[in-house]
Amino acid sequence: MTDPDTLARNRYFAMLGTRLLGVAGALLGLVLIVRAQSPVPKVIGTALVISALLLIAIVPRALARRWRSPEQP
Repeated sequence: MTDPDTLARNRYFAMLGTRLLGVAGALLGLVLIVRAQSPVPKVIGTALVISALLLIAIVPRALARRWRSPEQP
């Protein structure tokens, strides 16, 4: 069995890593938008920024809800 503190730490780092990946994706999308000469990379960059922002907003909350401790009677 794993220690509850270690498990909680690993879950926290998983949520933090998800947020960091979202920020990296949003920055990559912004770079694509700014440096693009044609409309296709701008659309791809915009889609990447929107999906990264959704990743930042939704996935960590869903993970926390999934990993929530059961209520004590």
